[in-house]
Amino acid sequence: MSLPIIAVPTDKRAFDNYTWHATPHQYLEAAVAVAGVMPVLVPSFGERIDIDGLLDRVDGVMITGSKSNVHPSLYGQEATEANGPYDPDRDATSLPLIRRAIERGIPLLAICRGIQEMNVAMGGSLAAEIQEREGAMDHRAPEEATQDERFAIHQPVTIKPGSCLAGVFGAGDITINSVHRQAVDRLGDRLQVEAVAPDGTVEAVSVKDAKAFAVGVQWHPEYWAASDEASGQLFRAFGDAVRAYAARGLQQAAE
Repeated sequence: MSLPIIAVPTDKRAFDNYTWHATPHQYLEAAVAVAGVMPVLVPSFGERIDIDGLLDRVDGVMITGSKSNVHPSLYGQEATEANGPYDPDRDATSLPLIRRAIERGIPLLAICRGIQEMNVAMGGSLAAEIQEREGAMDHRAPEEATQDERFAIHQPVTIKPGSCLAGVFGAGDITINSVHRQAVDRLGDRLQVEAVAPDGTVEAVSVKDAKAFAVGVQWHPEYWAASDEASGQLFRAFGDAVRAYAARGLQQAAE
């Protein structure tokens, strides 16, 4: 049986004397092997993309993490070299894609940079270098660490009772692998906080009046999705939402 399809916007990177539209393997592997959906990469062509035409052909959207940050001009702040690097072509692609997916009730999972894009797309802002705030934890990865060490599961987050994620994990604490130096500051319109770190940092959000699964997480469930229960639960919940959306589309087409 064919897998339902999800759209995954790409980073725009320059290497090997080419400009690439690319996405890290771990997200795509988790989508196929754990969520049971087939990712299709969307080149970051911004306004050249027919967003509604694209969404007519997919059953979900996944927004991945990245080394780049959302350009501060998109939430009313000045860009600095220290806050970079930036990827304006990705911003111009992913932000309108997020807005239309939410408006149309298409399942959405946004991870790391993705939750930040989701917040900015909904009118929110971001805080940079959050480890410098008084009383804050250092959410950054350890220096000179291996990838497994960078993404080690070590930090607790508290899931809000009655939230969307409480339906996935149950309310209370789970342990995750949060790796970031930016975070949600002013919460975007229509968003609600789903989970927080011990220092109060927002670690997950959802759309309050969403027609379908629409969740952003600051941590990295893709990295251990095949072996960590909580990471796998999140991808399976997204996959279930995508299949439900696809089934509704098939039923409507048959009527």
